[in-house]
Amino acid sequence: MTYKPLSYGEMVNDAVDAVSNAINDGLKLLEVEFPALPTNIDAYKGASDLFIDSNTQLALAAAKRLSARGRKVHIVLPDGGEHARTCRIFKNSIQLAEGVTVGHLLEGNAPNPLAGLFGGSGPASKEAGEKADTYIFINATCVELLNVRTYIEKMPAGSDKVMILWNLELDSLRGDLGLPAFPPKDLQYQFLCRFRPAFYLRPRDYSKSVPVPPFIINYSGALFREYPGPWQVMLKQDGGEYACIAEDRARYNLGEFKEELTVAMGLATEAEGSTMQFLRRGVKTSTWYEDDYEQEKFHEWRL
Repeated sequence: MTYKPLSYGEMVNDAVDAVSNAINDGLKLLEVEFPALPTNIDAYKGASDLFIDSNTQLALAAAKRLSARGRKVHIVLPDGGEHARTCRIFKNSIQLAEGVTVGHLLEGNAPNPLAGLFGGSGPASKEAGEKADTYIFINATCVELLNVRTYIEKMPAGSDKVMILWNLELDSLRGDLGLPAFPPKDLQYQFLCRFRPAFYLRPRDYSKSVPVPPFIINYSGALFREYPGPWQVMLKQDGGEYACIAEDRARYNLGEFKEELTVAMGLATEAEGSTMQFLRRGVKTSTWYEDDYEQEKFHEWRL
């Protein structure tokens, strides 16, 4: 299999198809992840308005497509300030999006009397949120994941409402859990682990030095999943498309993904168990949240 989306619109269509397939199979907690910006721009470190606005546009596009399939979609922003800003910048798009509303994680709380000092507040959104059956959470930081959890857990028990974590870059946010001033790792063990990736495309770039010209070989790939298909390790070809070189029912960890790419490139030339192989792979080939399988209450995020 190869994958080469020609536009962000095509990726959004693929993501919505995957989400719809997951919903039809009875899944209600879903994750969508793909680069909201070209891969040469570091969205997470910059936390820039460029990333926020691009991701908001993509979420609105997805919401419109889901609404056309009969869903009542509520896009959920981190707070009232982000909500007011989004309603101001994307006013026309929101008004033209039938069946789509915009709110924020704190919309059920009492109004902030100081909101007027910081650019005002957006329109009331609590009632619209209560009427929705599909929620798309965007642009939350690691600390704000606690509010995402609170928002979702306030939903009525046995509800058929669908929750979608949209381009939150959860792999990066998970890495901050447990650090001082950040939420505890239990947020992964008890909450984030419940979300099934419906559409996932994460590109990565690597290089390896070799003793002959060109001395440095650069290669790229992506971890890819489109529900209900398997997890796939994709190697980027010269034409820009991604070609599947390995697949599995369960998610590949970081080290497994890199090893599959290295082998496919013919760069795994060290003897098995040798010192050179150890030095190439490194001491640690996976993250703590990939390793802590036994501590997870659910394993949906791996499937």
